[in-house]
Amino acid sequence: TLSVALGAALVWGGVAAVGAAGALAQGWVGMVGIVLMLHFGVFRLVSCAWRSAGVEARPLMDRPLAAVSLGEFWGRRWNTAFRDLTHRCFYAPLARRWSPRVAILGGFLLSGVVHDLVISLPARGGYGLPTAYFALQALGLLVERSPFGRRLGLGRGRAGWSWTMLVVAVPVGLLFHPAFIRVVILPFLAALGAA
Repeated sequence: TLSVALGAALVWGGVAAVGAAGALAQGWVGMVGIVLMLHFGVFRLVSCAWRSAGVEARPLMDRPLAAVSLGEFWGRRWNTAFRDLTHRCFYAPLARRWSPRVAILGGFLLSGVVHDLVISLPARGGYGLPTAYFALQALGLLVERSPFGRRLGLGRGRAGWSWTMLVVAVPVGLLFHPAFIRVVILPFLAALGAA
């Protein structure tokens, strides 16, 4: 697919092309390339293969840039396998027992801790930053669903899309922090022959 080709071009061409901008820039270009190749390329092809064999296997990513709300982005468009698992095993029980707000906070907290385990722990640094990122996502979602957020048009149209991209993208450096880029991503890119 185009995603695989673009991702490969970023990994094996873009990383070297931004070398003068520094190691962090190389790491970011490489990460975007890897995500395009795997999450939007290879995993989509695997989904297509399963579906052609008669198995209901939705794509892992469903056009996340089309989301006009944080609820839509995290609930239907980004990493649907993780969303389905956490919704069934974590969110739904918390919502039944306490409330949807508690479930939102708990679900994003769980996601933050999981991401800290797979990002900060191997990087031996940046502890708590991925959890802070997902805490901001929960806060953004609660604002979006509040009467104030609804009055602003968050959750629909251009205002909703802008809000979603702002909340998801601006703090992403908390999720993929410099320690992760230096200790995990750059050596991985070097092993791939990209850096």
